[in-house]
Amino acid sequence: MAEITVKKGAGRIKLGGAKRSIAGRWMVNTLSVVAILLIIVNLSIYYFTRQYYYGSAESYVISEANATSTILARLYEDLAVNYSSEVREVIENFEKKDQMEIMSINKNGEVTLSSSGFSPDKSYNMPDYEAALESDEGIGVFMGRDGGENILAVTILISRPSSSYSALRFVTSLSLVDNQLAGIMFASLIISAFVVLIVIFMGLYFVKSICQPLVQISATAKKLAKGDFSERIKIKNNDEIGDLSRAFNDMADELENSEQIKNDFISSVSHELRTPLTAIKGWSETLAGGYDPETFGKGMKVITGETQRLERMVEELLDFSRIQSGHFSLQMSTLDVIAELEDALLIYIDKAKKENITINYNEPEFLCAVYGDKNRLRQVFINIIDNAIKYTDAGGSIDITAEKQESTMTITVADTGCGIAPADLPKVKAKFYKANSTRHGSGIGLAVADEIIAMHGGTLELESELNVGTTVTITLPLAAKRERSDSDE
Repeated sequence: MAEITVKKGAGRIKLGGAKRSIAGRWMVNTLSVVAILLIIVNLSIYYFTRQYYYGSAESYVISEANATSTILARLYEDLAVNYSSEVREVIENFEKKDQMEIMSINKNGEVTLSSSGFSPDKSYNMPDYEAALESDEGIGVFMGRDGGENILAVTILISRPSSSYSALRFVTSLSLVDNQLAGIMFASLIISAFVVLIVIFMGLYFVKSICQPLVQISATAKKLAKGDFSERIKIKNNDEIGDLSRAFNDMADELENSEQIKNDFISSVSHELRTPLTAIKGWSETLAGGYDPETFGKGMKVITGETQRLERMVEELLDFSRIQSGHFSLQMSTLDVIAELEDALLIYIDKAKKENITINYNEPEFLCAVYGDKNRLRQVFINIIDNAIKYTDAGGSIDITAEKQESTMTITVADTGCGIAPADLPKVKAKFYKANSTRHGSGIGLAVADEIIAMHGGTLELESELNVGTTVTITLPLAAKRERSDSDE
């Protein structure tokens, strides 16, 4: 297949060649269909035009033969004239001898007289005369090659024959008709060639409009694969190619955003790891150089706290890794979710007092039985309460409530902290995302919590207003409904 190229600026875009490209397939398929249609059209034009012109010529010659035959019949009935002399005069003085030749044929099938003055020999073949003899109407027609050209011959039997004149034969050349047909077909072929050129040029324009964005998408995809997320596709048309380019740009935006989140996560985790490790190392060196009981107690408290912080961070990373790999499992059983909430709350009572944060919680009098993993649910509550304390300044408050509905129960944790910006709110449950980089945290705790609640058939929703506070609402199905759903499955 020939190679087709489309210029683009100073360079060229290869549209065909050794491999069957979109351009190559489109051009071959389109030109094949167009060529077949044009061949059919040209053959149809030739056939119907030839039928029309040849039919018109045949009708004209037959009408002339009938008119001449009628004249001879009248002469035969006129007793005042010499019939043979009149026939000779009609043939020799035929008015349309420049258009056709008229011959007289005797009863033996021999040409006795011709308007051209030349009579063919006895071996002259006249299939139209033989057809006239066999015809009930006394008319025979022949159309074919004779003497290197197409001719039309019409023989009509004379109604009052004599020994010398039993039939008249009219012969005309079809060269003019053939030349006219050739002219029409030449014009048709010129138009067909023009149509093919239009198809080619329009095809190249169409293919260019498709292939250029595809080439750009391919080049941009290679840059994305190498980590360059700055390139975007220029959207020129509002069609399928434009939709593809728009989707590609959206994908590039997501990849760039994910890459940025990942880099921020690595930076954040590095910082989060460095702080406790620095504290542990510093106090370890201090205690190793000698200490008094007060210093020892303070140092061990710091080391223990920072170690627990590292442990939580590692657990979050492990949980996230298990979720991503599909190996995160739950140990399901019927449990009192209020008890797990209160156990998580007890962990932070002292911490909240030390940071001058008020926790408002009224223990509900009802029992909320939930079918789930108590350790994972407690992990979720710990994460939510820890975030509330982390993002609430001294003097603030945290309100924790539990409500029971007909088939679900709702736990709400509302703080008066720094809040979340509207632009960050839709992203806070995404992996590695941190809305506030000034506070400690890996940025995956909330993503893990959301996944755990979803695995329990519940929802975790956030509402927040910047500098006002954040409300986290956890909804879980009650045990009876949950167990019925599991049995239905």
